[in-house]
Amino acid sequence: MFKRTRRLRQNENIRSLVRETFLTKNDLIYPVFVVDGKNKKEEVPSMPGVYRYSVDRLEEIIEEVEKAGIKGIMVFGIPSFKDEYATSAYAEDGVVQNAVRKIKEISKVYVITDVCLCQYTVHGHCGIVKEGFVDNDETLEYLAKVALSHVKAGADMVAPSDMMDGRIKKIRMTLDEQGYVNIPIMAYSAKYASSFYGPFREAAFSAPQFGDRKTYQMDPANIREAMIEIENDIEEGADIVMVKPALSYLDVIRWARDRFDVPIAAYNVSGEYSMVKAASKMGWLDEKKVVYEILTSIKRAGADIIITYFASDFSLDYI
Repeated sequence: MFKRTRRLRQNENIRSLVRETFLTKNDLIYPVFVVDGKNKKEEVPSMPGVYRYSVDRLEEIIEEVEKAGIKGIMVFGIPSFKDEYATSAYAEDGVVQNAVRKIKEISKVYVITDVCLCQYTVHGHCGIVKEGFVDNDETLEYLAKVALSHVKAGADMVAPSDMMDGRIKKIRMTLDEQGYVNIPIMAYSAKYASSFYGPFREAAFSAPQFGDRKTYQMDPANIREAMIEIENDIEEGADIVMVKPALSYLDVIRWARDRFDVPIAAYNVSGEYSMVKAASKMGWLDEKKVVYEILTSIKRAGADIIITYFASDFSLDYI
């Protein structure tokens, strides 16, 4: 006798009773782009529905996030000034620092800040460049300064995305020495040198001005190496680890989930977002159904947290 598995698929009542993976708004974090200046709300051309906000207009997006029931946001800064040493990244009156203070004045939303140098350097790389090469160890000092400045401004969590070796240890030690022992770190642990980042780089004006980031971001062909990166970050003090991108790296998420007993985040990145938006605009797919399927697949693979530009729309319209 064969098994009649279709018995448990006959209607939505029974399907919901036996469903294995549940996606809720509590799983989601919404990325927010903040730009220097006044009275700015600029739509990113390659990311329909995603905007850059000046600090004085942040209340608009924060209200939207709260209405959607999203509990956490990730802040990315876009400065008006760039130099070789990313000085605006750790300035007391930097765009992220001002944004965090503003958000904390108007909301109780959980604020995570991206810690990197690429938006703040003239060359667009994620670290300090010496003789055409990103200097790993010197970069650590600057990343720690950035993280500390964000926390002093009121950030609830910092998320280093640079992929320098040893940066989690350096940031953890710096925060602890300054008395911020309870501030968690979300490490971009398995961040791949992906072609899916294009729209983000347009949004953040962060494309490298020479070469690429393959000497520090991961080779898309490797998965065992990702496990080494994740293990290193956990040993150095990461509280949450991340796989980025998400959709093309579901196997990496699964491997990480099977090996490590820490919360795992996955970043549903800009290119993944823009592909869906473009196909939806052409009428080639049902956006709501596809988004639900994509985000469910990321959670089914093992992610506890999903960072996605679909977060606010999803919470309002999909659940």
